[in-house]
Amino acid sequence: ATLKRFALMVALMKEDPAQYLQQAENLSRALETHAWDGNWYLRAFYDDGSRLGSHENNECQIDSIAQSWAVLSGAADPARAVQAMESVNRLLVRPDEQMILLFTPPFDKSARDPGYIKGYLPGVRENGGQYTHAAIWSAWAFAELGQGDRAVELFQMLNPIGHTDTPEKVARYKVEPYVIAADIYSQTSHIGIGGWTWYTGSSGWMYRLGIEAILGISRAGNLLKINPCIHKDWPGFKVDYRFGTANYKISVENPDGVNRGIRQVLLDGNPLPSSQIPLMDDGKQHVVQVFMGADS
Repeated sequence: ATLKRFALMVALMKEDPAQYLQQAENLSRALETHAWDGNWYLRAFYDDGSRLGSHENNECQIDSIAQSWAVLSGAADPARAVQAMESVNRLLVRPDEQMILLFTPPFDKSARDPGYIKGYLPGVRENGGQYTHAAIWSAWAFAELGQGDRAVELFQMLNPIGHTDTPEKVARYKVEPYVIAADIYSQTSHIGIGGWTWYTGSSGWMYRLGIEAILGISRAGNLLKINPCIHKDWPGFKVDYRFGTANYKISVENPDGVNRGIRQVLLDGNPLPSSQIPLMDDGKQHVVQVFMGADS
């Protein structure tokens, strides 16, 4: 992902990006050859070549980051990427506990040293708890795959208000219901307890997950792009978007009950050739109507 994005910067600088794109392709090919574990991707290799994040491991058999970024980077074989995320949903998503684990099982008795995370107790922070940065990337990956039902369900699991909507949940969660916690503990004696709050950069990722990945709103220059990936039961949603002195009243309608797909976009009653809306700082109010569904 970094190499491909940097290649765009290189091209803007009037240099040849070919070497960066080639290196990205080399990495992708190597990952497919050496890092596929049968149902998901490995997390890493130790210095002696032994695997981490493999079904053969007693601890850290599957790590969510490798699976999510297989999708988000665009580097993975598409069929394998889908299979890897199915493994995340099966092994790391715990709906009853409202948690999306970083990996499982946690490190405890392994003779190998994976780094500082082993210093945490099993199930605490990065050591097999919910590490919220990574949990958000998992939800985003499902949205990238067009699985809007699952992306929205995971967003709701991550929303701190959902951890505190009953007195029993408040007593368990123990931290604020109005800010994202960087982590949630996963082991039996501390299960569901929120960790560090306020400082975490995952709050910014959570905002982007909702706005960009699920509502599908992003801006590039003077264009507003609309490409939602929502729950099929959503009838639609509305957004007020301010651009300088102009205001855009956006309504998205989902008459066919789809997760993704734009059938038509109207700007002030006029059809647009794509789902990209030209932005004008003209002090006026503009009406945008977005109709989801299969392409006509």
